[in-house]
Amino acid sequence: MSTDILIKQHVIDPEICIRCNTCEAICPVGAITHDSLNYVVKADICNLCMDCISPCPTGSIDNWRMMPKAKAYSIEEQLKWDVLPDELSAEELAAAGGDAGDAATTPDAAADTASAASAASTAVAAGFNSAQFGATIPPWSAAHAYTNLYGPKAADKTITATVTGNLRVTEIGKDYDTHHIVLDFGNLPFPVLEGQSIGILPPGEDAKGKAHHARQYSIASPRNGERPGHNNLSLTIKRVLEDHDGQPVRGVGSNYMCDLNVGDKVQVIGPFGASFLMPNHPKSNIVMICTGTGSAPMRAMTEWRRRLRASGKFEGGKLMLFFGARTPAELPYFGPLNNLPKDFIDIEFAFSREEGKTKRYVQDALRDRAADVAALLKDGNTCFYVCGLKSMEEGVVMALRDIAQNAGLDWDHIGAALKKEGRLHLETY
Repeated sequence: MSTDILIKQHVIDPEICIRCNTCEAICPVGAITHDSLNYVVKADICNLCMDCISPCPTGSIDNWRMMPKAKAYSIEEQLKWDVLPDELSAEELAAAGGDAGDAATTPDAAADTASAASAASTAVAAGFNSAQFGATIPPWSAAHAYTNLYGPKAADKTITATVTGNLRVTEIGKDYDTHHIVLDFGNLPFPVLEGQSIGILPPGEDAKGKAHHARQYSIASPRNGERPGHNNLSLTIKRVLEDHDGQPVRGVGSNYMCDLNVGDKVQVIGPFGASFLMPNHPKSNIVMICTGTGSAPMRAMTEWRRRLRASGKFEGGKLMLFFGARTPAELPYFGPLNNLPKDFIDIEFAFSREEGKTKRYVQDALRDRAADVAALLKDGNTCFYVCGLKSMEEGVVMALRDIAQNAGLDWDHIGAALKKEGRLHLETY
């Protein structure tokens, strides 16, 4: 008889992972964490709910190892991985004190899993858990998304794009620098949809002599190209020039991209993402809530709707945008947004560092427009998209909950429907 129960330990492949944060953002029990190198799963918290599997753009999340419970890979071990460890053989499992027959089929193992799930759920229940409302499926009318046409693991599976544009889209600041970058794929197929992302492989190696892992960027242009009818796309990329202490800092990916010149070549993988997609049925409403470069997918959705409207091919519903930044100077596309017709899109800006004015965040803007947002929450044709820094997510979802409840709506019912029907998407990092 074995001396230790086996568990099916959830692990993430560091060679394939593009560090997009989707898994951590969607995990309902807080079992996933990360450092500057890897995303990892806490074996003592993970309850095998599988919520993180389908949203993962690369499949790196879908990996498992049978391990004796007492010898499960620790967080510290996983954070140091460059590759996944090999699976233990039956002999190695036996030598470690486990037996395949003791996997989750045994009453003790099942009880252990249930206990872990209960503990994790209790921990989450202590505070508001915005992730539990995030959808992992697209709206029913979304177009079919192609994913992983060019993979992150083998260098010969990348695609080469040519830079055809690099434009600064914010005023010059001492601690930020945001660019609109256009990539052209020539004759090679690279179909994308609004809400998808790509990975960029920066040249060179990290401090350990390993090739830099891919940096993920949301696509800022619609499905028919940054220039209509062309096989190109655009990205919105911000590089931070100073840290919180005022010290110079240069990110590997953002610095590389923002310094590119027209004609330069870039190695690309992807596209990624099959759930953060816009609805396409007539009368569908879209509410977009974003900060900073989280505006990229919102720009793509807005521009696609604008082109459809101009062609007379779409009987659209309401388009609403809540866009936050510290100041107007830091807001990408501020000028073009102000030029959009008011009967086409309803825009609320929120600035948290405007001199002489009270701090206002996107969740404050939502509450200020509570009557309009409540009406959209009632409408089953409305989809909500949240993109930006992780710190905004909880406040935004709490604002939606409070708006619903103050309007006499059952948030538990609405929140569950938003998730089940693919109508509330949270993409924060």
